[in-house]
Amino acid sequence: MKKLVVVALVLLLSACASVRKVESGNRAVGERLTINIQGAWNHLDFPGIEPAQIWTMEGVTIDEFLIYSGIRDGQAMHPRNGMGSEQKDHVFRSGMQIEEVVSLFEGVLSRDGSTFKLLKLEPYPFAGRKGFRFEYERIRKADNVQLRGLGFGAVDRGELFALVYQAPRLTFFPRHRERIEAIAGSAAIK
Repeated sequence: MKKLVVVALVLLLSACASVRKVESGNRAVGERLTINIQGAWNHLDFPGIEPAQIWTMEGVTIDEFLIYSGIRDGQAMHPRNGMGSEQKDHVFRSGMQIEEVVSLFEGVLSRDGSTFKLLKLEPYPFAGRKGFRFEYERIRKADNVQLRGLGFGAVDRGELFALVYQAPRLTFFPRHRERIEAIAGSAAIK
């Protein structure tokens, strides 16, 4: 039954979604963030994902690369989309400590009932700013797939910039980890 629900949800989202290829090279994401990408990425656009952009190499049910560019003070990370009135809005505040920002991502990634376990959090330079890096595990509720995730972020002029990648931990995450680290290393904030 769960698989049937997942398939129905994927079909529903694909009916509302558009996909476009992202060319390799330097790319502006939003008004102030640039990244250099290599490889065959696809940008998915569907309702409810804003303010993030979602990119994938393997397909959205396999890997997700979330890009947050300039989330402003008081802005919800992923506003409620009407699918569940009990969903909480996770709102960014410019004065948050890095632990609070990562808790915000935990809330976003687990609000569907998935489990989230933070493995590592450390200060880390990102996009030419004092930033942070975190690693996590997530068990997706819809299909019990064990995911591994990696995130980078920084706050600049009161806005949050972040990259978060997740994929199944045994095959796809190790396959693309170095690529994600290279993209994070290339990030620049104007």
